Amino acid sequence: MPKKNLSGDGTAAPIDTWWWLSHKGTTTSFLCISLFALLIRSAVSMFPYSGAGTPPKFGDFEAQRHWMEITTNLPAIDWYRNGTHNDLTYWGLDYPPLTAYQSYIHGLLLRFFNPDSVSLFSSRGHESYIGKLLMRWTVLSSDALIFFPAALFFVLVYHRNRAKSQVAWHIAIILLNPCLILIDHGHFQYNCISLGLTLGAIAAVLCGSEVLTCVFFTLALSHKQMSAYFAPAFFSHLLGKCLRRKNPILSLLKLGIAVIVTFVIVWWPYLHSVDDFLMVLSRLAPFERGIYEDYVANFWCTTSILIKWKKLFTTPSLKSISLAATVLASLPSMVHQIFSPSDEGFLYGLLNSSMAFYLFSFQVHEKSILMPFLAATLLALKIPDHFNHLTYYALFSMFPLLCRDNLLLPYLTLHLLFTLIYHSQLPKTKASSFSFTNFPGYVFLLRTHFVISLVLHVVYLTIQPPQKYPFLFDALIMILCFSYFVMFAIYTNYTQWNFSSHFRSVDKEKKQI
Repeated sequence: MPKKNLSGDGTAAPIDTWWWLSHKGTTTSFLCISLFALLIRSAVSMFPYSGAGTPPKFGDFEAQRHWMEITTNLPAIDWYRNGTHNDLTYWGLDYPPLTAYQSYIHGLLLRFFNPDSVSLFSSRGHESYIGKLLMRWTVLSSDALIFFPAALFFVLVYHRNRAKSQVAWHIAIILLNPCLILIDHGHFQYNCISLGLTLGAIAAVLCGSEVLTCVFFTLALSHKQMSAYFAPAFFSHLLGKCLRRKNPILSLLKLGIAVIVTFVIVWWPYLHSVDDFLMVLSRLAPFERGIYEDYVANFWCTTSILIKWKKLFTTPSLKSISLAATVLASLPSMVHQIFSPSDEGFLYGLLNSSMAFYLFSFQVHEKSILMPFLAATLLALKIPDHFNHLTYYALFSMFPLLCRDNLLLPYLTLHLLFTLIYHSQLPKTKASSFSFTNFPGYVFLLRTHFVISLVLHVVYLTIQPPQKYPFLFDALIMILCFSYFVMFAIYTNYTQWNFSSHFRSVDKEKKQI
């Protein structure tokens, strides 16, 4: 039994909710929380998915199934090529080769147990019970085999020199990520694979294994191109560390070789000709779709209410403008890590670069909030209050999408679960020299935001928008979430540049021979 702690007035202080798990050690804590996290994922997977029962194109569930159909029935060189047996207008493969290989492996599983679910042409729109069950199991197994081990790797490295009292809480925050669970196990995607590989690369950075970092992150990029949201942070941090060594050219060369070798292995089927390589690249960058789709809480979509970007500028111009805006937004955190690389700064760099991409890059989706949100979960112990608010608005930014998928109940339930976990053990952090709470009116603004969001929840579910403005409520949700994301990005960029001397001294490297 834990000893009773007495408060200042002599009364017994409440027992730490996470005491038992922390007392049993990191591995035991991780296993217990993992089992619960898998149970939650299984429960969410019992609800509808994207495009359920809505022909002719259905949704993301059908897209993933169709890729399994294509990869198990056609040679690899034809997976990205339009042809008689592969109509790219019907959910053509538009992710890098590692996603295609994953689809092939999962497709073999489906073909073994239920051949009809991946038969060429005749399986389009396949929604049998066994087919859906197998599809759900492929996501669950991907999570358990890739994201969970990567999370354990990160936790072991991150908490090796830290107090163990909050390890279990942090594990729960990472594994019970409500946004990831709702998108992968509700809406239906495989973000757990690319995010798991990214998390493995982050852990490798923290334990000083830079070659392994390059391998893992190249794999993440080769699974989903959205992993590029983190590229500025990895590049600047590794460059900064290499430049501080006695032989920086040799260090950079070693990392470059690791990247190239990994890339060549993954992309080998498409490196035999320039045309084949460019064919795959063209599928990964669908610029013809425009600078944004649907209503996403980023700069381009929010400001399009006043500035009609698609009408004023051509697609090539918008590509250049968005690239410039993204680079400029990522630049402060990159400069910081090049000149002063540190583990803490690297984690903030991941958050700031991914948020810069979400806010300013070309073709952002609602689901892209998963990238900055992953980085935020890793810093949950450092910025608990801001992380709590970010979780709320990240979920709210996906609310219209989840409503279309009939995932309202999982949305509310996971919201409640996160709230219970978050408040079960609030992390104790040192007071920051900078906080929005120091600004007059900020607390009032935050509360006003929250009240408006509650009203919008109710309005969205109960009131039909005007016929003239069918997406009015979507736009209001987008504006509200965007305004918070901007404030959050300003705070985290400022924080990265204002670490205490204690944080700087922990990670400074000496010249290596």
